[in-house]
Amino acid sequence: MTRWLLVLALVSCAKKSEAPPPPPDDRPKPTITEAEATRGRDACKAYVDKVCKCADTSSPLVKECELSRALPDALRVSREVSLSPDSSAKDIALAEDSARKTIKECFEQLAKLPTLGCR
Repeated sequence: MTRWLLVLALVSCAKKSEAPPPPPDDRPKPTITEAEATRGRDACKAYVDKVCKCADTSSPLVKECELSRALPDALRVSREVSLSPDSSAKDIALAEDSARKTIKECFEQLAKLPTLGCR
């Protein structure tokens, strides 16, 4: 009989020492879809490629080429922050806003290239 009490006491202690389940992840999920992020990355890459190619023949675009190289990195960092499990809801919102602004900038600058004589 004392053996059963001892076993019961050990089982009871073992159950109490288990860690409680983690709290539910109530952070908002990123709203930028993978398709949207891919289109943005493609637009930024196309802009960098085209403006830098044109900079070889047009000296006013040299500075644009240098500056454009930061756009893909800015988009990548924003995306990483928005997908990180360590990011707060505010961090996610700010990172997504930044990513969307960067994507918009890439599309707008890409559309302006023909007006600058860059095809």
